Amino acid sequence: MTDTMHRYRTHTCAALTIEDAGKTVKLSGWVHRKRDHGGVYFIDLRDHYGVTQIVSSKEDAAINFLSDEQYEVFSSLSYESVITITGTVLKRSEETINADMKTGAIEVVVEDIEVISEAAHLPINVNAEYDFPENLRLQYRFLDLRREKMHNNIMLRSKVISSIRRRMTDAGFVEFQTPILTASSPEGARDFLVPSRLNPGKFFALPQAPQQFKQLLMVSGFDRYFQIAPCFRDEDARADRAPGEFYQLDLEMSFVTQEDVFTTMEPILQNLFEEFTTKQVSQAPFPRITYRDAMMKYGIDKPDLRNPIEICDVTDIFADSDFTIFKSAVAKGSKVRAIPAPATSEHSRSFFDKMIEFAQQELGAKGLAYITFDKDGSGKGPIAKFLNESKLAELKSRAGLQNGDSVFFSCGTELEAAKIAGRVRIKLGEDLNLIDKNVYKFCWIVDFPFYEWNEEDQKIDFSHNPFSMPQGGMEILQDADTIEKQLDILAYQYDIVCNGIELSSGAIRNHKPEIMYKAFEIAGYGREVVDNKFPALINAFKYGAPPHGGFAPGIDRIVMLLADEPNIREVICFPLNQQAQDLLMGAPSVATQKQLRELHLLLTPVAQKNIEK
Repeated sequence: MTDTMHRYRTHTCAALTIEDAGKTVKLSGWVHRKRDHGGVYFIDLRDHYGVTQIVSSKEDAAINFLSDEQYEVFSSLSYESVITITGTVLKRSEETINADMKTGAIEVVVEDIEVISEAAHLPINVNAEYDFPENLRLQYRFLDLRREKMHNNIMLRSKVISSIRRRMTDAGFVEFQTPILTASSPEGARDFLVPSRLNPGKFFALPQAPQQFKQLLMVSGFDRYFQIAPCFRDEDARADRAPGEFYQLDLEMSFVTQEDVFTTMEPILQNLFEEFTTKQVSQAPFPRITYRDAMMKYGIDKPDLRNPIEICDVTDIFADSDFTIFKSAVAKGSKVRAIPAPATSEHSRSFFDKMIEFAQQELGAKGLAYITFDKDGSGKGPIAKFLNESKLAELKSRAGLQNGDSVFFSCGTELEAAKIAGRVRIKLGEDLNLIDKNVYKFCWIVDFPFYEWNEEDQKIDFSHNPFSMPQGGMEILQDADTIEKQLDILAYQYDIVCNGIELSSGAIRNHKPEIMYKAFEIAGYGREVVDNKFPALINAFKYGAPPHGGFAPGIDRIVMLLADEPNIREVICFPLNQQAQDLLMGAPSVATQKQLRELHLLLTPVAQKNIEK
């Protein structure tokens, strides 16, 4: 029977059950764990699918089928060596059944063993979830990916992408691929440039997003497009953003309104998350929150709705109060925001001191005023004496405070006050354990400002995306004859947010050339800038363009949320480190002089000195 077996295996290491007892089988895999129980030697053999316990003994004749030489090999195998074994499946005794293993009811008595590949001493352990240094993990990523948690994360990623493809196709979307080598386009981050050998002095750019191509597909007459698109941005790493390369579900739809995009994609996202989690998931329709309300209530445009704290405006309460610091600031145009801290009035002084220290050191605030309301309802704290009873009552009502609560205050320009309040809200939510970890809460942030004031250049600039359609179209642009009116213009722009993570930005696009020219004119760019920077897009719009819109949720961020991982690198097979280096492959690397000559490139003295280090 053995002679007719497959060269390496008859079963995987997750397949055998009690029904296989008595069968002769062949398994291949990695040595995961080893145990010597008084002359009975056990190995947990692992492959992609799972783990099976194999056993042999020199002491117990019932399970002794190896020669002395083979047993010596079996009992001295190094961790992560690859072996192939042939043996007989045995049912385990009741007291040795391992209910935590899919194959925990059986074991395989080894009758023959072949060492396929012997492993050297391991730089990181595979059979334990220790916190090894990240650079070591990335340098030996092929070992790191063998660890159960990492293996499961990458398999989750694959399943999520497969599910997305199926759901998008079912919703009438068609998958296309767009170019990787393209022209540089301002998308808000630095391009990765690729020198052209055949066109000396000219460069391709890797796409920051397929933005223009997907819009051109709509102009070309296709109705619903998607792809799992690789995107490249030369930007710094952070917990929810990988440097260099990332993937997104890129999609675009023709003849749609903003609401059409929402109602099409909400069930896809809801059902996708429900497929891969046991947590509660927001039900469609997701909340629509205006940008202005998000900044007012949450101090951030990607609010975590699991946090129940809501900020409120109390500028008027302090405008004529006896608290001189806020009163004088308000008179100069500052705003005051109140951030409730539930059930904290009896916390120790150190709690409040640490919050003040956080605001000063982390946020650059001058301080953080606060008031506490005792269980009897009386207001106390450093600034409570500056508010009379009616103002304290109004503050308590407006901020939704109960007896036993406290409230912190931020003061500054509208943006400064909002940002400080937003960060304090997040910290309070974390420190007070107010965040429900068992839910995924989605929301749309809508009505983003079309323009913003560029303080550095002292001019109007696009705030989010120059390709968006302004609400009101040409009429609103023509009527915006002052800076104030221009800053009041809203765009059909939206973000989809889940648990405080921005999954995507999107928009209903500006598909009319005359509106695009006018929008750029207000931002200080002439027609020639539009024609030179976006020649394909503006030219295509002159030949009949449908109204269209879309967005592009990040695949890496979706998987990060579903895997409940705090860092995006935990769900990417081969990520760069925080310095945008691939420690496994040694990239970026030094180009040879021959390569530089072929590309007509010379290194600057700074670059030359860097590679000589």
